[in-house]
Amino acid sequence: MVSDRGGRYGFVYKTRQRVYRALRRQGASKSKAARIANGGRTWPQRSAMARKAARTRRARGNRR
Repeated sequence: MVSDRGGRYGFVYKTRQRVYRALRRQGASKSKAARIANGGRTWPQRSAMARKAARTRRARGNRR
């Protein structure tokens, strides 16, 4: 179970815990997964993250 308790137990918003778990399954560290999941709490924040990701992919030449 992901914590929304905070402090030494870590913190991930309740609404973003499914995202956190998905990132963990993909191999992200706990802190990195929490950072990404918490960063996109609202729809505009997620849109901004998506635009930045698209820019990054474009800059790297779309190689996978």
